Amino acid sequence: MWVSQIISNYFLHFPNKSNRSVMSEFPPCPKCKSPYTYESGLLLTCPECGHEWSAEAVKAEESSSSDTLVVKDSNGAILQDGDTVVVIKDLPVKGYSKNIKSGTKVKNIRLTDGDHNIDCKVDGFGAMALKSIFVRKA
Repeated sequence: MWVSQIISNYFLHFPNKSNRSVMSEFPPCPKCKSPYTYESGLLLTCPECGHEWSAEAVKAEESSSSDTLVVKDSNGAILQDGDTVVVIKDLPVKGYSKNIKSGTKVKNIRLTDGDHNIDCKVDGFGAMALKSIFVRKA
């Protein structure tokens, strides 16, 4: 009987991490990702690293960064809708006996999400999707 009392007292004084409550009403710290943030006036504060920030600024930054699609070509230049690109490598096309030759210019591209993130029309081949790693900005 006394062993069960010792064990119950141990768990009362040293709860495991799953029993701890985390304040989920505030976002985690953007600097150290700590979930233990609290409100201090108009700012949110992290007790672990001391970082203070405005919740509205973080929300605005997240919404602006999630709305824009950033696609880079093989050289690291940022591509935009309507750009002209040049194919840098011979690309085999399924269903065709010929390849898209390197140096082929592709005009008026559209950027999309996914593995093949450029939609375009290639002369002699029609509409297709290309990977941005195989093109460079013209």
